[in-house]
Amino acid sequence: MAFHEVYSALVQAVNSGKLKEPFTKADFQTACPGFGDGTYRAFLWKHSRAGSADTLLLEKVAPGKFTVIRPFKYGL
Repeated sequence: MAFHEVYSALVQAVNSGKLKEPFTKADFQTACPGFGDGTYRAFLWKHSRAGSADTLLLEKVAPGKFTVIRPFKYGL
């Protein structure tokens, strides 16, 4: 699963109100079903660390809680 697909699902869930920020892994899994277990275990942490600007998509605002960085990337 490409990270663009997961990111798109996250943005859509936030925009629709289905996923309230800040959100947890469990909130992410409930709002965006259908991804593999590994995606839920790793995506939020992997894309919230300082690193490549292309993959920095989320901000960790508290232990286990995340928000999506604005402006949204990839034309979303």
